[in-house]
Amino acid sequence: MRGKEPIPLDARIHLLDGFDLEMPQRTGSYVIAEEALTIVETGPSPSVKFVKQGLEQLGYTLDQVRYIIVTHVHLDHAGGAGLLAKECPNAQVVVHPRGERHLADPRKLAAGARAIYGESFSDLFDPVLPVPEERLLVKGQGDILEIGPSCSLKFLDTPGHAKHHFSIYDPISNGMFTGDTAGIRYEQLIEEGIDLFLPTTSPNHFDPEAMQASIDRFAAMDLDRIYFGHFGMTVNPADALEKVSIWLKVFVEEGRKAVEEGKRFDELANRLLEHIKEELRENGIPDDHEAYVMLNLDMQVSALGILDYFSRQNK
Repeated sequence: MRGKEPIPLDARIHLLDGFDLEMPQRTGSYVIAEEALTIVETGPSPSVKFVKQGLEQLGYTLDQVRYIIVTHVHLDHAGGAGLLAKECPNAQVVVHPRGERHLADPRKLAAGARAIYGESFSDLFDPVLPVPEERLLVKGQGDILEIGPSCSLKFLDTPGHAKHHFSIYDPISNGMFTGDTAGIRYEQLIEEGIDLFLPTTSPNHFDPEAMQASIDRFAAMDLDRIYFGHFGMTVNPADALEKVSIWLKVFVEEGRKAVEEGKRFDELANRLLEHIKEELRENGIPDDHEAYVMLNLDMQVSALGILDYFSRQNK
């Protein structure tokens, strides 16, 4: 399977489709063409071949890559970091302070994902390789990474989806690489004129108050762009952040009701999905639209995270 052509977002930033879960427009990697060639997000290891293809199509060699940045260490964003670092001998892997040990020794991360994905784990994530400690570069709140004479990326601690999550501000585009903190953008629906932005509330660090605080922080920055981990870019950040905030309240309220009624995660997932279907039906989207392949999966994982959150709150 050969990847799509790199998607130009401007003269210096391209988006590469990683075909995460063997789905197009699921998880993306961003290539920033500065003096120090930089990649944001690797995706899982099966996506690395598409990252390599994309770099080749853009005219770069693997030894030109200087920085590989992962917004957080969940395997769909950073599972391929060890493999890509092995292929890019001159690159450092940039990670949140709380994520450093997990990239150096990813066995715990792999065990957590295996518990969720079961027999599908190997096809979706293997191999999960460690990153040598000497090649890890830790960046925390307010830290700077100079990648070009006029471009210093700035790192912001942005929990809510995960405690080991930062976002990366690019001053040239006035844009933010938000990973999963600002939610998911559904490209299949965007193409039909439907701007659906949903929070991603997977276990086991989901914290709605922290997530909303991070979203508010983005909103206060008057950004021109948001680059989502899933998937692509919006040039209307205010609208996207407002919508994901509204849905976050819906997710939490439905979770609260599910806990009170003793419902299982799959029942909560169905409730969340029904809310989404109602909105999409109003906009002319049929229940058999291709976007529901992702939406069904996302609601299952998000429901697990919501119930996990309330379980922690009740202890």
